[in-house]
Amino acid sequence: MPIVVVANPKGGVGKSTLSTNVAGYFARQGHHVVLGDIDRQQSAGLWLQLRPAAARTVHSWEISNDLIVRPPKEATHAVLDTPAGLHGWRFKDVLKLADKVIVPLQPSIFDIYATRAFLDELAETRRASKLDVGIVGMRVDPRTIAADKLAEFVGGLGLPVLGHLRDTQNYIHLAARGLSLFDVAPGRVEKDLQQWQGICDWLDR
Repeated sequence: MPIVVVANPKGGVGKSTLSTNVAGYFARQGHHVVLGDIDRQQSAGLWLQLRPAAARTVHSWEISNDLIVRPPKEATHAVLDTPAGLHGWRFKDVLKLADKVIVPLQPSIFDIYATRAFLDELAETRRASKLDVGIVGMRVDPRTIAADKLAEFVGGLGLPVLGHLRDTQNYIHLAARGLSLFDVAPGRVEKDLQQWQGICDWLDR
């Protein structure tokens, strides 16, 4: 079972947005998906509560910040949303579970360097194990200097940039209804789905 962890010790970078859309992507493929949330804000948990019955099912993974347990055996795919400030034994326990780690990262110099130590640790763990790590640029236009600087910084760590997601209200409006990009007609979110192609390819590897 692939277990995808979405993590960044900095808050407000889009972890729940990525987590819920990854879960929505797996659900669209017909997998038995569970979504866990160990963030005290429980944004992903709220998304699950808002999810309409007509949407493809995403099951809840009962997990807490103090007790990191494996997902239920009946699940085929698992996604875990994590809190800001993730470190210490919780971080190590989460990494033991993970097959893939996605790090949402905004292209500002402050966000990049606030995440530097975390990325260094991930890069070291990746070299020592089979952990697959990828970066997603959040709220960024890939044609800008900021995107180039982000790629330059991350490239120095040997970590791939999977894609860049634009700043759009689509994510906000869909989240308010418990939906992801993968739950609506493709024509409504065509530009955003194009930006997800590299992320989806990486998830399917």
